[in-house]
Amino acid sequence: MRIRPVGKHALLLDCDDPDQVQAWRAELWQRREAGELTAAEIVPAAATVLLDGVPDPTATAALIAGWTPRPATTAAAADEVQVPTVYDGEDLPLVADHWGVDVPAVVERLRRTEFRVAFCGFAPGFGYLTGLPAELAVPRLATPRPRVPAGSVALAGPYAGIYPTASPGGWLLVGRTDLALFDVHADPPARLTPGTRVRLVAV
Repeated sequence: MRIRPVGKHALLLDCDDPDQVQAWRAELWQRREAGELTAAEIVPAAATVLLDGVPDPTATAALIAGWTPRPATTAAAADEVQVPTVYDGEDLPLVADHWGVDVPAVVERLRRTEFRVAFCGFAPGFGYLTGLPAELAVPRLATPRPRVPAGSVALAGPYAGIYPTASPGGWLLVGRTDLALFDVHADPPARLTPGTRVRLVAV
């Protein structure tokens, strides 16, 4: 892991892999809750963790350099979001072809996988879900769809994701859900936040 300054009041942790991102995200959040770290925002991404609103980046970088991420504690069942999913996506046969299995096997794999939100982006409320083995990564569509319906459950690369609102998109569609994932009046507005466990429960 490497720490570098970003602007006057931010630090960026360059991590070796997604597991290290998650370990540092959890560690930094715990340290902030304990009053050992001052940062307005802690934002994980695919290979980095950004700390923004850091009063003294130099001192904070030295502090972080002396820490070692502790093993993440197992989240309670209440921390798991169960997403009721209808597996009728038009790209299921394409995913099955990439995986070398039939469509029911794709559905079974997705239904049984415990996903975790690695980071959020693309659109408000869109969580990038990890949990599938690297060898099951699938390519995006060569030409994105001009409109993907809200609630669409999809795969791209090593990630699964759920479109919180209708938008263009090139992910492979495997299903849909009626669960609301983003509400500006809720606290927090996003149902899926980094670290949250997710189950795509078949209905």
